[in-house]
Amino acid sequence: MQKEKTMQELCKEFPDKSYRELEIYREKDRQQEAGACIMGEMRKDREFEKEIDYHRYWKDMYEKEHKLRQEAEGETTIVKGIGENSPEMKTLRSEVEALKQQLHVDRDKYKKENNDLYNRIADSLEVNESHQKLNGKLQERLTELEEENKKMHDTLDKKLDSARKAGM
Repeated sequence: MQKEKTMQELCKEFPDKSYRELEIYREKDRQQEAGACIMGEMRKDREFEKEIDYHRYWKDMYEKEHKLRQEAEGETTIVKGIGENSPEMKTLRSEVEALKQQLHVDRDKYKKENNDLYNRIADSLEVNESHQKLNGKLQERLTELEEENKKMHDTLDKKLDSARKAGM
C-alpha cells in the first residue's frame, strides 16, 4: 500500500496547480485507493464544471458591469460638455460677470461714501471742540462781567445811600 502524499509534497510535484486543484487530485487518489464508484467520480466532475460555470458567471457579470460603467461615464462626459456650452450656461456666466463688475463698482462707491462720512465726523468733532473752548471763554467773561456789575451796583448803592443821607 502506498503512503498518502501531503499537500506540501503535491505542491512541489505540481507547482503550476492551484490549491483547489491539488485537493481534487488528492481526493481522486484517495477514492482510487478505496475503490470509489463511478457515480462519485461523475458527481465530482459535475462539481468541477459547476465551479467553472461559477467563475464564468462572475466573469460575465464583471464584463457587463464594466461595459455599463464605461457607457455611463461616456454619457456623463457628454452631458457635462453640453451643459457647459449650453445657451443657459453662457447666459448665467455673463450674468455672474455683470454682477461681479457691479459688486466692484458698488464697493468702490461705498468705500468713498464711508470715507466721506468719516471726514464729516472728524470735521464735526473739530467744530464741537472749538465751540466748547469758545463757550468756556464766554462763560469766564460772563462771570467776570457779573462780578464787575455787582461791584458797580454796590458802588452805586453806596453813593446813593450817602447822597440820601446828605439830604439830597
